[in-house]
Amino acid sequence: MTHIVTRRNFLAGCSSTIAALAGSRLDQLAFAQGSSTSEALVVVFLRGGWDAINVVPPVAAGDDRLAYETARPTLKVPVSGTGAALPLDGFFGLHPALASLHSLYQAQHLAIAHATGLTYDTRSHFDAQEYIELGTPGIKTTATGWISRLLSTLSLDPAMPLPALAAGSGTPTSFLGYADTVAISSTSSFNLGGSSTYRGQQLSGLRTMYGPTSDWLDQAGKETIAAVDLIQSLGTTAYVPANGAVYPSGSFGTNLRLIAQMIKANLGLVSATLDLGGWDTHENQGDSLSMSTYMSQLLTNLAAGLGTFYLDLDGSGSANYNLRTTVVVMSEFGRRFKENANRGTDHGHGSVILILGGMVKGGKVVGSWPGLQTEQLYQRADLAVSTDYRRVLSEILNRRMKRNSSHLATIFPGYTQESPLDIIQGVAGPSKVFLPFIQKG
Repeated sequence: MTHIVTRRNFLAGCSSTIAALAGSRLDQLAFAQGSSTSEALVVVFLRGGWDAINVVPPVAAGDDRLAYETARPTLKVPVSGTGAALPLDGFFGLHPALASLHSLYQAQHLAIAHATGLTYDTRSHFDAQEYIELGTPGIKTTATGWISRLLSTLSLDPAMPLPALAAGSGTPTSFLGYADTVAISSTSSFNLGGSSTYRGQQLSGLRTMYGPTSDWLDQAGKETIAAVDLIQSLGTTAYVPANGAVYPSGSFGTNLRLIAQMIKANLGLVSATLDLGGWDTHENQGDSLSMSTYMSQLLTNLAAGLGTFYLDLDGSGSANYNLRTTVVVMSEFGRRFKENANRGTDHGHGSVILILGGMVKGGKVVGSWPGLQTEQLYQRADLAVSTDYRRVLSEILNRRMKRNSSHLATIFPGYTQESPLDIIQGVAGPSKVFLPFIQKG
């Protein structure tokens, strides 16, 4: 019988052997050394459903602004004075707590897709998040997440050590079915389990155990140990972000910092995910007049983290990692158009997606605006979804990762491909591929 065991599935079949022989186990899947300068897609998921209409409110005088002010007497973002919205395109403004992202918008590195989301009716956090991360709205029986299917369409170099990273303590549904995903919150957590007192002795024992033979078990074991050494080596000295970037305290900043470090280490990172929760603002959401309100604090943390991440990856005398990194910020849905009696907002429908990166065609708000008049609202209560979230992702995957129509049919089964929103530049060179998109009416 021929055994095929790679460094990537070594743990799945051999962890019990390691435990028996070395008295320990590897907590995370490990890979062998390698290097890559691949495109990286970073997906930030805002758990809880953020208030898209206050993140990017209408500011132009007219019927929609009047409807907005009427529906949100205490929560509205003003057009002038204290807490005023930052100008975008004349019709929309940006919540003032996102000031650090506003500068990136002005520099055309941030694009905004409005009235986006699921083309499926649900106000359940769990269902909406699952549908988005599976990539199959209304269908839960899918065995793989959309990022897993993306990775399956790529011809990944076996030497790529880290194609998929879930920064934090858990692995999202978008990575469902992809065994090579690593979920860590720091380089120090990528190591042998058990007592740290004996970790050096355990590694020494494993090095001796897996000798200089070509046996499949020896080879996989050696590569796994090499992977631990590689990732651990990144944490032996303090990581210093570039350009004086200082990440905000807390898990969000820490996870962004980790992703930046992994991108710069050229370990072949193709996709990374991280979460920022707390967006279920049913009560005391707060207006924009003070940066100390709950909503403003959430947005300030988000903007500070993303702005620092971009600064850290920027060139300034070295490689500009922003040119091969695209960040997508999304949530499961938006909030109800009208504020509730508790000065908050209930579960809604249409949302906003932010797209950030060095190759983003930013400085614009894209998508078909459905309007805020009662007859224009979804079920006469919510911002309607006029742009399927998969349309945004499809353009990024096509233009940055050269995924064609056939690939996208695998990544997003059942989705009818649409015309690009023109929010991102394609990869230069003769291998550039653009989709024969179908324009919907």
